This record gives sequence, structure tokens and C-alpha cells, in this order.
Amino acid sequence: MKPIYLLSALFLFSLRAQAPVPVPLAHGDVPGEPHHHLKIENAYVRAYYVEVPPHDATQLHQHDNDYIFVTLGDSDVTNAVLGKPEAHLVLKDGEVHFTRGGFAHVARNNADALFRNVTIEFLRPQGEAHNLGEQIVQGPLSDCRPARDPQVSIVPLFETGDTRLELLTLAPQASFEMIGRTGRLLVAFDKAELQVHFSGKTSVLHSGDAIWLPPGDGWKQTVKNLARAPSRYLTVFVNSSL
Repeated sequence: MKPIYLLSALFLFSLRAQAPVPVPLAHGDVPGEPHHHLKIENAYVRAYYVEVPPHDATQLHQHDNDYIFVTLGDSDVTNAVLGKPEAHLVLKDGEVHFTRGGFAHVARNNADALFRNVTIEFLRPQGEAHNLGEQIVQGPLSDCRPARDPQVSIVPLFETGDTRLELLTLAPQASFEMIGRTGRLLVAFDKAELQVHFSGKTSVLHSGDAIWLPPGDGWKQTVKNLARAPSRYLTVFVNSSL
């Protein structure tokens, strides 16, 4: 009987050896999944610009942290999570989604156009998530009222104990100024052209660009829309005092 047990052990070992091994996302000196381009990494977040050609797919890759993603342009993708049934997703330009980490998946682009998004991993544990002015996670909306006027619209999206998301829309040539102390990440939506002035420096953000504004003591941030059409951007506040 020993040869049978030996053959069984070898067969199980062979199956395990053939099991797919997820690659990590890029961080530090780790190159990671090649469709995820690491743009910002600090103690709070990692921000990736993701681009998948038509009818192509990412490698099987691991998400260990909770994250959000912002869709740039309309998309038609298949989300193949390891060990679960595949899900077909039709995503609209500017959709924001929050996802818990701890899984591996492949994202397949079913469309004739690029699949693009910005993926932002939170490096600190995220508590319970609550919707604010939009349906981002399962659950009711809060009673918060978005601030809307012809020049600047601010829509709170959702929050956890450590993070808050707000969607801002600026009319052509409109500006928005904020004074604060918390660290935050700004992400430009598709077709945006935004001039960001902070700490004596000026940057221009286009579709999918992101900039990190570190915590400070009463600093001032000014964002101006340089485009001839409205520009949208996401502000991700990451501070436990929120």
C-alpha cells in the first residue's frame, strides 16, 4: 500500500504546484503587476494609475489592503476573483467604488477602448464604511446635503473612521480654496485640467493624475479649473480626526 500513498502525495503536491500564485501590487522596490503604475506611496496611501489595453487582462494580483477605485471613462470589464464566480461589470465614467482587501483577482477588459482607473490603497485599517451623499457601499445615505452652486459643487461620498471622500466639480475658470491640517489626496477625473497651488508650488493635473498634500498647520490649497468645460476631482482625506 505504500506506493499508493506515495502516488497520492505526489499527485496532491503536483496540484498545489500548479495553483496560480498572485503577484503583489507594486510597492517600495517591488515591481508588482505591470498594468498598475505606482504614482504615490507614503505612510497613508498607495495610488496607482491602472491601464489595460482593449481585450487584454491584468495578471492575477493580490489586494491586501482596503481600497477605492475611480473609473476613467466608460468601461466593460470582467472581475475574476480567485475562488469565486466571475462578475461582469459595466462601469460609467467617474464611478467610485470601495472594496475590502484580502483577495486576488484578474481584471479583463472586454471593450474596444482602454480600461483606465485610479486605484488607491489605504495602508491603515479602515473601520465601518458609511455612505454620505452617494451610494458607494451597501447601506442608507446620510442626511448630509451637498454644497452646490454654479461655480463649485461639493458632494460628500462616504467615510470610515479614518477616511472621507468628497467629489468636487468646478465650473470653467472657477477656483476653490481650502485651509486645513489634514493630509489629503487629490485625483483628477477624466477630461479634467486642474491647477493646484499648495505650499508655494503649482502643479497641473489631467485625467488620472493625483497629488498628495501632506498634513500641515493651517496650510492653504487652491484648485483652479483651467478647462473650458467643468472639471471634476476627488479629495481623499486620510486623518483619524475626521
